[in-house]
Amino acid sequence: MNIKIIALAALIIYGCKQLAQAPDTTKPAPTEVITIAQGDISTQNEYTAALQGRADVEVRPQVDGNLVQVFVDEGAYVHAGQPLFRINEQPYRQQYNSAVASLHAAEASIVSAQVDIDKFTPLVQHKVISDVQQKAALATRQLALANKESALAAVAAAKINLGYTLITAPVSGYVGRLPKKQGSLISRTDPLALTTISDVKDIYAYFSLSESDFIKFKTNYPGNTLNDKIRSLPPVALVLADNSVYEQQGRVTMVDGQFDKTTGAITLRATFPNAQGTLRTGNTGKVRLAMQHSDALVVPSAATMEVQDKVFVYLVGDSNKVAKQLITVVGKSGNDYLVQGVKNGDRIVVSGLDHLQDGVRIEPVAPKASAQLSMKQ
Repeated sequence: MNIKIIALAALIIYGCKQLAQAPDTTKPAPTEVITIAQGDISTQNEYTAALQGRADVEVRPQVDGNLVQVFVDEGAYVHAGQPLFRINEQPYRQQYNSAVASLHAAEASIVSAQVDIDKFTPLVQHKVISDVQQKAALATRQLALANKESALAAVAAAKINLGYTLITAPVSGYVGRLPKKQGSLISRTDPLALTTISDVKDIYAYFSLSESDFIKFKTNYPGNTLNDKIRSLPPVALVLADNSVYEQQGRVTMVDGQFDKTTGAITLRATFPNAQGTLRTGNTGKVRLAMQHSDALVVPSAATMEVQDKVFVYLVGDSNKVAKQLITVVGKSGNDYLVQGVKNGDRIVVSGLDHLQDGVRIEPVAPKASAQLSMKQ
């Protein structure tokens, strides 16, 4: 019996030693914490944009006829005045020749009338004949002069139509699709243009701002007038469809005169240099516009957690206990969020958020260099 008691006592003593040697699981876990500070920061907002050349000119025929020659191919670069198409000119050359012949006839009528006037004038002066024939000759001459004016107009019109048979490029740019081929019958009333010439030396990116964004736009940039604010804007970037950034920066050069009643948005235009023709009309992308924010509250995106479309951070209280706090994200700059719902000087947890719960006590430690760098930016 004594042996059993001694063994039991030894077992209890051993267990107590093991408990004494076990780590204290209630000790606060080291957790990275930062202090929120206000500062000036620039956010990059992206807006969907449609790209258009500086000039996209439809080429349409001014006269009807058969297309006898096509001088260019689709996608070719042409210079202003370069021949593009030729329409069969024979009918229009015949019209021109006929108009010239009518002009010559009118000129001959003037000469004939003048001969009669010269013949009747001395006879009337000497009262050999009455002045009726002279007046008739004068009237004939006036009619011949009028016919000449009409013939001159007909010659000019015929010459214009004859010139329209050769269609040239109205601007320098790239040739679009060619729906009509050589031999096709074309007309001024055709719904499709012969082609479109796109001048893309500069490319226009049209994008829209909501009413609230436009108010921020006018508030955040210096200038007494809207044009002053546009001139003070920093350069903008163009994000292409593959998420690459176009190598040339652009500038906002136009703000529409009114809001769209349907969408409640206003259109802006950014202009980008495009000397190499990399961008074409019809491309899409996003205009990245920098917005300046003064005295903004910034937190790293890694310090936030999203629950049912709501964003939270963990605030650290005076006793180093954490509490979940709802915030509102009003902008983004790199890996940082501009937020509302916290104040200057608040401490928040920046790592291990998925292991935290309300009321848990932590041991605040300095964040890693990467987190500190994010906050400085």
